[in-house]
Amino acid sequence: MTGQIFISLLNPAIGLLFAIAFLLLWLNRRERYVAYAAIAYLWTTLAFLILDVGPALPMHVERLPANIALLMMGIFYAAAFIGRFALPIPWRAMTATAVVSAAVFTWFLFVDPDIGGRIQSISIGTGLIALMIVKALWRVEKTSLIDKALFAIAALSAINLIFRPAIILAFSGDFSSYAEFQQSIYWATVQLNQAILSVAAALCLMVAVALDIIAELREQADGDNLSGLLNRRGFEAKAGAALRRCADEGQSVALLIADLDHFKQVNDVHGHAVGDAIIAAFGTLVRRTGPADMVAGRIGGEEFALLLPGASIDAARRFADAVRTGLAPACADRIPPALTPTASIGLAVGSPTEGLSQLLRQADQALYDAKRAGRNSIRSFSPAPIWLANSA
Repeated sequence: MTGQIFISLLNPAIGLLFAIAFLLLWLNRRERYVAYAAIAYLWTTLAFLILDVGPALPMHVERLPANIALLMMGIFYAAAFIGRFALPIPWRAMTATAVVSAAVFTWFLFVDPDIGGRIQSISIGTGLIALMIVKALWRVEKTSLIDKALFAIAALSAINLIFRPAIILAFSGDFSSYAEFQQSIYWATVQLNQAILSVAAALCLMVAVALDIIAELREQADGDNLSGLLNRRGFEAKAGAALRRCADEGQSVALLIADLDHFKQVNDVHGHAVGDAIIAAFGTLVRRTGPADMVAGRIGGEEFALLLPGASIDAARRFADAVRTGLAPACADRIPPALTPTASIGLAVGSPTEGLSQLLRQADQALYDAKRAGRNSIRSFSPAPIWLANSA
């Protein structure tokens, strides 16, 4: 096998390998963006097989399907990148760009033969499609390094596709034949750039899939399926992180502990299915009512902890009252009509530097006071007064 044949087979081999890899991932994940990635690499394989290995046909007709395949490759790359962020995919805009690009290419192939014009038409078309990725992701919060890498790959691809052909053609001049084109520096840079970007994009997308799987596993490990809230371990981990953020920003923090009243009696009289329905309704109510930065968890059988970063005592009491009064209506269509579930809530407001365990003890003390006051009530933690002896 000569070096030229090896280079010619490099991009088809890379494309086929990653197409199979993403297809296998899709069979296990069923995520659309994974399927789009598999399709993109199939188009890559087809395009470079025709361009580098396929036979030459009269009037270079084989170049038309090959370059249409390159445009399809760009469309599905864009769909994979944008779909990764669960954003609307601009199918119409990408299709219109590809149609115009293919039409211009066809003109320079059959009507006014010009290899440079064909190069520019496809490069600019795929570059504009890459720019659509940049536009879609521009305002998206990129929390992970992989998200930033995907954005960078899209931006570099757009710059490379739009400007590289014009720069190289300006220095090297147009090509008189495809034989000259195949041996040119331009085509060598195309093959090298495509190989590098294909591998980089595939690796980033695969790492993104792996991160999604890890996040799902962590959510399952830290979540409570019945309430839809965090379990105790998940709550303590996220609440600890929230307290550190509040300490850095100089914010106060409120912690509520809610306990479903007479829950054991509900289970004994009405059955565990009714008790489960009340827990599920409580979780739904809290998620619907609480602020976006709230950390909420089920920390016991019928006990819940709700952390409100930056909340004042008045805001915490309003939220607690909304939860207390909203519980019965939230359960209305899930439990027997004669049953009216209630909750007792204790709350503590303090500095995040006090630590989660201290806030939990304070809120638990307030909850005890609410229970002692007759349940279905809210109590706030008040430090016990310290009596100082009179000086002599």
